[in-house]
Formats: sequence, C-alpha cells, structure tokens
Amino acid sequence: MKVEIAKSEEQLEDVFQVRKTVFVKEQNVPLEEEIDEFENQSTHFLLYDGILPAGAGRFRLVDGVGKVERICVLETVRGKGAGREIMLAIEQYSAERAITKLKLNAQTYAIPFYEGLGYQIVSDEFMDAGIPHKTMIKTLS
Repeated sequence: MKVEIAKSEEQLEDVFQVRKTVFVKEQNVPLEEEIDEFENQSTHFLLYDGILPAGAGRFRLVDGVGKVERICVLETVRGKGAGREIMLAIEQYSAERAITKLKLNAQTYAIPFYEGLGYQIVSDEFMDAGIPHKTMIKTLS
C-alpha cells in the first residue's frame, strides 16, 4: 500500500468515491454533509492497494493547527494497516511544513486506533452527522 497526495482530477474523484463508499453508503452520512465547502482548501490523501484506490484522508490548516479529516478505508483493506499509512503520510506532510499540532474529530469506535498513534482525547462526546465523536489532538515532535 502507498499513499499519495491527490493532484489530478482523476485522483480527486477517486478520493471522493472512497469517501462516498465509506461515509455515505456504509455510515449513512448525507452526501451534502460529506462533500463540503472545505474541499478546495484541503490537501487530499489517497491510499492505493496496488493500483486501486482503497483509502482517503483530508488535511487543512485551521488557526495554525493541522486539522485531519475524513480518514477512511474500504472494507477490503481494513485491519491491514491502511488507516495507519494514511495518518503517517498526513503527519509527515505536516512535519515537513513545521506544523506541530494536529487535531481530529474521531468517531468514538475509532478512538483506540487514534490513541495508538499518540492522539489524546480533549473533548466530551458530541454528535456529527448522527455519529458520536470526540476531539483528539497530537503534538508532533
């Protein structure tokens, strides 16, 4: 598996297709909430399993903090380190730009995954798109 920054229209469409599969079809997030006004301000990451798109993530800078969003992997690669690969690529991208703090809103079932990567819970539970979340942060060294 490898992660690339989506640079072409085709890659961006692949990002959106993965996100639609995971969030819209599997988790019933409304399409108008999934594809939002921040798409053009974001850097999009695309994970490939061989030549096939299999995961995605989004990064944007908000008030000097790196905001990690829309991390998802297709069912075919779950449990194989795919999410970790996306997160490590985003962390490397951030570190290369001297961004030292990352923030994300984790679905509560995924909290152990993010804790394993060094993220810490900093909020109470809240609902987003009908799904329980908690905000987490990590300081990059």
